Amino acid sequence: MAKHEELPVPIYSSLEPVYGEGSQVEEAQLRFDKLKSKFLEVFGHPPEVFARSPGRVNLIGEHIDYEGYSVLPMAIRQDTIVAIRKHDKGDAEKLLRIANVNDKYTTCNYPADPNQEIDLKNHKWGHYFICGYKGYYEFAKSKGVDVGEPVGLDVLIDGTVPTGSGLSSSAAFVCSATIAIMAAFGVNFPKKEIAQVTCDCERHIGTQSGGMDQAISVMAKNGFAELIDFNPIRATDVQLPVGGTFVIAHSLAESQKAVTAATNYNNRVVECRLAAIVLGIKLGMKPQEAISSVKTLSDVEGLCVQFASGRGSNDPVLAVKEYLKEEPYTAEEIEKISEKNLPSILGDNPTSLDVLKAAKHFKLHQRAAHVYSEAKRVYAFKDTVASSLSEEEKLKKLGDLMNESHYSCSVLYECSCPELEELVKLCRNNVALGARLTGAGWGGCAVALVKESIVPQFILNLKEQFYQSRIDKGVINKNDLGLYVFASKPSSGAAILKF
Repeated sequence: MAKHEELPVPIYSSLEPVYGEGSQVEEAQLRFDKLKSKFLEVFGHPPEVFARSPGRVNLIGEHIDYEGYSVLPMAIRQDTIVAIRKHDKGDAEKLLRIANVNDKYTTCNYPADPNQEIDLKNHKWGHYFICGYKGYYEFAKSKGVDVGEPVGLDVLIDGTVPTGSGLSSSAAFVCSATIAIMAAFGVNFPKKEIAQVTCDCERHIGTQSGGMDQAISVMAKNGFAELIDFNPIRATDVQLPVGGTFVIAHSLAESQKAVTAATNYNNRVVECRLAAIVLGIKLGMKPQEAISSVKTLSDVEGLCVQFASGRGSNDPVLAVKEYLKEEPYTAEEIEKISEKNLPSILGDNPTSLDVLKAAKHFKLHQRAAHVYSEAKRVYAFKDTVASSLSEEEKLKKLGDLMNESHYSCSVLYECSCPELEELVKLCRNNVALGARLTGAGWGGCAVALVKESIVPQFILNLKEQFYQSRIDKGVINKNDLGLYVFASKPSSGAAILKF
């Protein structure tokens, strides 16, 4: 039997396999009916096919996917649906017309040209669709698929993953767009390949993505969190203990990952690369060898563990403490160690050069210490779930790991913000077993592990203690509160729908 990640994206003719039964499937049916009628109203004909991809919450393993380490997310029920219709080859107008059911997003028109460059200085919501469009063509060509002459596409989007929430609205959009384009052209590929291509194509919007968000969106299974491994991409089902529920709460500070990339997300990617190179050199590699062969902290983990074994340990953080100073490094200090200037070390990559322009110094010790300790916590989480501990003991241990993860994200990786700190503290004060920021950070959501029996009271307390003052100030509408704080069980992954 083929492994889960080697199967193609499933194609369904009804909503139940994706959305389950009862009120959730009824709500989904209303969305699809609205999408169909809006598509007809906007474009004058019905859509041919739909694709959907969910958002995700990362339970543990933050900012380590791009360093080659495993992560442990689960899909949430909120998703992005793409309705699409392909124009005939003979149609004179070769346009990509991308509309949204939400009037906040105005219709975007692009040429039907897979080689077009995305204007990153002019940030438009439709750019995420173009990521998927370019990604499809690049991938199809690499697979020897005859893509033919580009044709126009009519596209309508409906997304329920809150933007800037750290729940991966961008990956849900790029994945559903890519899969919808594939479906419109009548092709399908193994999930692991789609996860990789959607990760690669998000670089077109200027984000150096690690691949977790796309992998879980494409490969999630109903009822399971997934341990996602990279190089190659694999997914292992993780059955969470009964009696616990994850509550997701938005800090209301928007995390604009693509907009702030140079000072936040991509900055950390660069700091990790520089930390790995410096560690490699300090542990005996020649500078030029380290620069050419070391891309991530996982590349030098073996050397770090070798160093630690001489001190009776297997913890790579010992090498970090020994060889990376806690004070921030200047560019000159790193260049002296590496015997090369920073732009050439980073291969003159435009997104990395933007980081160098914005950065005054580099905190190599803290970033490496976070990555290595967080990677260990992911496996401790998985091992705890599979252990013979009682359900009660498992939940307590998982909560402790989440708390440790938040401390590391906040203090060592510095990707929190005051609103997230307030929210995480409130979650713990209201007897969450554990709580941490989730997603890229710098805003977005917290995730809390809560005993199932107290979930309604827990959410009510958060509403009173965190959200009420924001409602009073007009930051959010009381009727929208369900979008900002909700409980979630692991939901299903990407699907193609034809009916």
